[in-house]
Amino acid sequence: MSKMKEIGVAVLGFGTVGAGVVETLLENGGLLAERLGLRLVLRGVADLDIQTDRGVKVDPALLTTDGAALIARPDVDVVVELIGGTGVAKTFILQALKLGKPVVTANKKLLAEHGEEIHRMAEEHKTEILFEASVGGGIPIIKALREGLCANRIESIYGILNGTCNYILTRMEEEKLPFDEVLKAAQAAGYAEAEPSLDIDGHDTAHKAAVLASLAYGCNVPLDKVRTTGIRGLAAADIAYAADMGYRIKLLAIIQGGADGVEVSVQPTLVEHGHQLAAVSGVFNAVLVKGDVVGTTLYYGRGAGRAATASAVVADLADAALNLRAGGRRRDLSAVHARTPVVFREPGEIVARHYLRFSMKDQPGTLARVATVLGGHRIGIDSVMQKEAPKNAEYVPVIIVTGPAKEREMASALAEIAAMAGVADRPTVIYRIEDFE
Repeated sequence: MSKMKEIGVAVLGFGTVGAGVVETLLENGGLLAERLGLRLVLRGVADLDIQTDRGVKVDPALLTTDGAALIARPDVDVVVELIGGTGVAKTFILQALKLGKPVVTANKKLLAEHGEEIHRMAEEHKTEILFEASVGGGIPIIKALREGLCANRIESIYGILNGTCNYILTRMEEEKLPFDEVLKAAQAAGYAEAEPSLDIDGHDTAHKAAVLASLAYGCNVPLDKVRTTGIRGLAAADIAYAADMGYRIKLLAIIQGGADGVEVSVQPTLVEHGHQLAAVSGVFNAVLVKGDVVGTTLYYGRGAGRAATASAVVADLADAALNLRAGGRRRDLSAVHARTPVVFREPGEIVARHYLRFSMKDQPGTLARVATVLGGHRIGIDSVMQKEAPKNAEYVPVIIVTGPAKEREMASALAEIAAMAGVADRPTVIYRIEDFE
């Protein structure tokens, strides 16, 4: 009986996810060998800290602080980068690719900011970069876009891609709690970082949206083309008012393509209660993809965490190993293969319905004045809801749901309303409503 082929694996980064990958390789190595017909062998783990106990029993001889030397070893066939960031992680990835070694990574920030360079390096050296774990944790959305849906023109992608934000929004709605209180609770529970800006300001979701859009439309997506608004300071009142009108607020990645160009944005968005994405709660993620042939498909699961992310990383390792055994590599539908330049939609030309909350003067004729301004900018009104205010209050909350309108018209109308005397005592709160059409 011939000896089973071995594929040597180097893991760079021994943090939470790195430890999960190492544990999976050690504990499920036999199962993987049975399924793949080859053996994934851990050759080494590199990290600046190799003293701290990660809860994984690993031979100390496999641990090193010299990542470059580990990558260069002839018995290392595939490199796994789980360091994160765009510094040494980029250096190590480019080193591995120059050596013709496939790289598996979960680094969405690096891919979003330097993906074009990395894909070109992989192309030049006839190897590949695999990154299923970069978006959606254990949800196989990258594989779906690269392989399962490759016969489709992707018309739209909508994603709840950040578990921290979804956890905060879920608790704010269910427990009627303010944003700051829920954020503190999320930090205490380990669902939010001590410095949470990457999540709550939408940047983490923007990185993931850029990765998905680059796959969907075969182009490099500069981060300055991803309009990004997070959930920092979102008022519990708006979550309650939206619920009264039949909506939930979700931090949504919105990716749409059409004859007029591509939109990539991240923003708090009202989603109807009956829609699939409205039901996604807690730390879970979901991605809704619409293709011109297949129609709408939905991908749901844990979007982060040690186990879910490790599952995606090891799945990519399996693909890379099988491709090496076959003497080939995965076809690459990355940005370097865009056939025609992609035009990004001008933000002002994007059409959507909107939720508006005014702190409006409580006297006859005020609402009519606001409606007149909206109508003058060709913005229709679908519904109006006035909430009770404390007795003798001069201003009251008034919520208007608009019809479809261009964003530049909406901005002009709100600027005109803000300049009117005796209408509102604070800036209008505005959120997009997504109809998924």
